[in-house]
Amino acid sequence: MKSIKKENNLNNKKILLRLDLNVPLLGDKITDTTRIDKILPTLNFLISQNAKIIIISHVGRPKGKVINDLSLRPICKDLEMKLSQNIKLISKDVKEIVHKDLFDNDDGKIIMLENIRFYPEEEENNQEFAKQLANLADIYVNDAFSCSHRSHASIDKITNFLPCYSGLQLDLEVNALKKITSEIKKPITCIIGGSKVSTKINIIKNLIPKFDNIIIVGGMANNIIKYMGNNIGKSLQEENSELIIEEIFSLSKTMNCKITYPEDIVVGKDLNGNPQIKELSEVSSDEMILDIGPKTIKVISNIIDESNTILWNGPAGYFENPSFANGSIEIAKKIVENNKSNKIYSVVGGGDTVSLLNSLNSIEDFNFVSTAGGAFLEYLEGKELPGIKVLN
Repeated sequence: MKSIKKENNLNNKKILLRLDLNVPLLGDKITDTTRIDKILPTLNFLISQNAKIIIISHVGRPKGKVINDLSLRPICKDLEMKLSQNIKLISKDVKEIVHKDLFDNDDGKIIMLENIRFYPEEEENNQEFAKQLANLADIYVNDAFSCSHRSHASIDKITNFLPCYSGLQLDLEVNALKKITSEIKKPITCIIGGSKVSTKINIIKNLIPKFDNIIIVGGMANNIIKYMGNNIGKSLQEENSELIIEEIFSLSKTMNCKITYPEDIVVGKDLNGNPQIKELSEVSSDEMILDIGPKTIKVISNIIDESNTILWNGPAGYFENPSFANGSIEIAKKIVENNKSNKIYSVVGGGDTVSLLNSLNSIEDFNFVSTAGGAFLEYLEGKELPGIKVLN
C-alpha cells in the first residue's frame, strides 16, 4: 500500500477521504468518540498539507434510505470542535453534486457528505455511483480499516477511478496486525473471549500454528467447561459445539500451542446477582458463570509475564456489572504493567474490549487498540480484505 504520508504534493488537491465515523449515538449525543479521535492525525496531516478534504462516512444501517436519526450532523459538529475548523455538511444528493459546487468559498477546507449508506448503490458496490464520487476529487484515501472487509462502492470500486492511498490510521492497524501474524516476536499469547466458539473457530484455527498460548475466557469458555464434564447451570452456552472444541484441542496438540481455560469461576444467580467464587465442579443449576476466578487470573498473569506479544479480543466476563469485571480488569492491569516496562507488544481489538479499556482510561497504555470489529477478526482469520486488496 502507498501511504498518503509519502505523497509530496497535496497542496490544494481535493482528497476524497473515506473514514469510519460509525460511533454510538444517543439522540444527537455521541456516547463514545474513540473512532473519531483515532482519525484526527490523518485529518491534521491533510490540513497541514493545505489539502481540500471531502469526508465520506456512514452511521448505522439505514439500508439505502434517508433516516434523519442517522445523520452525520452530530459527528460533523464534534469534528469541528476538535479540529477548530469549519466543516460544511452537504445533504444534497451525491448524484447531483458537481465538482465546481464544492469549496465555493475560500474559508472552508473540509466538507462532509451526508451518510453514504443513505444510497443503496453504496452497499451494492455500484460502479457508476463510485465514478460519481470519484468525479468530486483528485485523490482517494482510505482511512477506514474497520470498513475494509466490505465490498462497498466507497471502499472498493472507487479505487478504479482515482489515485489511491492508505490513511495514517489504516497504516497503523495493518502494521499492528502484521506484528502479531507475520512479524511475530515469540512467545505470543492470544486472550480470546466472546459468547460463541463457532464465530471465532476460524480465527483460533488460523492462530494456533503461529501462537504459543491461546487463553479462552468469557462465554466461549463455558462450552469448554461443559465439554470437560462440568455443570454450567444457566450460563451462556452454544449448542453442538463439541466437535469444534475437539478440533481446537487436537490442532493445538499437533502445533504445540497450549490452550488455557478457566480453573475457577465467579457465579451469580443472574446478571445482577451477588458474586460467588466457585470451583468448576461446584456450579448449581440455578447459577450463571459470569467471570473468571482468582486462580485463573493468576494463571493468566503468569502467561502474560512469560509472553513477548499479546493479542486480546473479548472480555473475561460480564464486565458491564462491576461485580463481574474483576477478571477483565486484572488482565488489563497486568498487560499495562508489562507494557510500561517494555516487556511486551500488545494489540487489543473488539468493541467490548475497547469499551472496557475506555472505562478504565487505559487505551493509551496499550501499543495498539483497534476500533475495528469484523475487519479485525477477518484479518486474523487470514482472509483477504477487499478494501486492503485494492490499495495494494
